[in-house]
Amino acid sequence: MKVLVVTGRKAYQTVKKAVGDSAEVLLLGVDVAAFVTPDLLRSIPNLDYDLILVPGLSSGDFSKLEKETGVKIRLGPKHACDLDIVLSHVGTVEFSHTIPACQLLSAKKYDEAVNKVNELERDAKYKFKLRDLKIGGNSVMKVMCEVVDATRMQRDELLRVAHDFIAHGADIIDLGVAMDATPSEVINATEAVSSLGIPISIDTLDPDLILAALEDIDMVLSLNSENIEAVGKAIADQGIAAVIIPDSDLGSLQRNIRLAQEIGIERIIADPILRPIGQGLIDSLVSYYKFRQTSDLPLFFGVGNVTELMDADAIGINATLAGMAMELDASVLFTPQYSDKTSGSIYELKTAAQMMLLARARGTTPKDLGLDLLVIKEKRRRTSEIEISKPIKAKPHAFQQDPKGCFSIALQDGQIVAKHDDTSIIGTSAKAIFDTISDLGLVSMLEHAAYLGRELMKAELALRFGRSYAQDDEF
Repeated sequence: MKVLVVTGRKAYQTVKKAVGDSAEVLLLGVDVAAFVTPDLLRSIPNLDYDLILVPGLSSGDFSKLEKETGVKIRLGPKHACDLDIVLSHVGTVEFSHTIPACQLLSAKKYDEAVNKVNELERDAKYKFKLRDLKIGGNSVMKVMCEVVDATRMQRDELLRVAHDFIAHGADIIDLGVAMDATPSEVINATEAVSSLGIPISIDTLDPDLILAALEDIDMVLSLNSENIEAVGKAIADQGIAAVIIPDSDLGSLQRNIRLAQEIGIERIIADPILRPIGQGLIDSLVSYYKFRQTSDLPLFFGVGNVTELMDADAIGINATLAGMAMELDASVLFTPQYSDKTSGSIYELKTAAQMMLLARARGTTPKDLGLDLLVIKEKRRRTSEIEISKPIKAKPHAFQQDPKGCFSIALQDGQIVAKHDDTSIIGTSAKAIFDTISDLGLVSMLEHAAYLGRELMKAELALRFGRSYAQDDEF
């Protein structure tokens, strides 16, 4: 296929390097590639190509010129460094008039990855089911999220939190039981969430509280030698799953599992207990490994034990621990998503579990799968070079208030709010909010406009990253 890539003066060398021998490159009479227009392209005498890729940031409508010439004219990537990847898909992907090729390929790879995950899960073997949820075997690891102190919540608050967890990807809702909870409080909590359509577990060692919950739950966390005999038969009679934990060492876990099996509990998940960094993480991973050498029971992997007790961004930690869990053939990834620093852990673990499923199925590392957890750092750095001429050292102005008045900016209910007197402009896009401010004539000074742009963009980034925002504070 004969392909032409068109660009402007500033990006020409970068484009040439990225394209190599994969296509021809044409330099048009503009400095900035994004300013390439249909008229500029129309002025070229010979358009004898199968495909012409124009810069992904071009805003012109090339569809009419495509009809006139009979040559496909489509948007390439936004950035020249992505041209090599885009050109490798020529002939297999139908590029777009409106969507830059890099976004198109990203969406295509994502859809393919999700479809493959669904296919693998549909065909997966499993040890047992919780409702319709496959547990164990070669099914995808399931994400369980704990509602901390669920028994202390009012019904509406509990349902709101549970719905939020489900919306972010939780497969199982675990109800954390307060130390001073009563059986009636446990019943109220389990009844409230029992109709949510996904498996529910109760998190307590207290036999009386476990027994109070059995009518409305699918799983019990956790059983050991101190409570198995008191509640084991009732759990077995109800066909409820149980997470078995050790009293001390790996040997005690194996003894507790045998005791649970003798009582008649059939659906068992083993939890050797993942320990925090500095408190025995490596030893606990060894216990997981040793247990897996002797048993094919589903494994419970308490990721939150590590992330909650470490002051570091949880994204990479969750991904790494999910990878370890995959190598141990774990079945359930557990997180409380309780503290602000671990906000987003459900989504991160859900995505990581899918990445690990794909990687295992393909026999590769969890890379280039179509799914990723790259949030802050980049996979490919973009290049931007400007020839510096007449450099002037930047100096800030002293503050001057705009005669039109000031704005208060905040994040509220998942949106940016920019308030001016009795007018509140609401949205999720910094550009849309500022455009509206401009349309309403609420800003009259360049300094004020620049300030609003900075603050609104900080607010938008905070919204994207799930962070808090305070006006005039550093991001």
